[in-house]
Amino acid sequence: MGDFIFWIIWVLIIASAALVAFGNNLIHSVFALMGTFLGVAGIYIFLNADFLAVTQIVVYVGGILVLLVFGIMLTNQISTAQISQSSVQKGLGLVVVLSVTAILLSAVLPHDWVGSIAPMAFSETVKGIGRLLFSDYLILFEIASVLLLGALIGAATLARKEL
Repeated sequence: MGDFIFWIIWVLIIASAALVAFGNNLIHSVFALMGTFLGVAGIYIFLNADFLAVTQIVVYVGGILVLLVFGIMLTNQISTAQISQSSVQKGLGLVVVLSVTAILLSAVLPHDWVGSIAPMAFSETVKGIGRLLFSDYLILFEIASVLLLGALIGAATLARKEL
């Protein structure tokens, strides 16, 4: 069952990345990018990297995508923008993609990638990082949060239309 879920996640990543690359609507591309980021977080979970999975969701899905949506929504006349996807070097791009794919496959396929069969246990990384954030680095954590709050207020002030 785990292998089936793993391949479903990979299909989600590839399909949503294709929608990002070939989509004509910016908002649809941003939401497809969310699917890609969530799929990568799923792969991190399969690798037993729970902290990286949560960081992927918080930083990329929660931060970067919100920034992109705000950037799109706050840009004037974005609904009339036309996206041009004409490229004069599609052949060269295809050659580069096929070359990189061949190099990656020649590095990955010769190895036996069988891992341990032991069940995944909850990692102590999140507990240890949380303990450090709220004990030794509490003041720095709070300073960073106030700095980010100030940047958010400044961005909202700059993006505001004059009345």
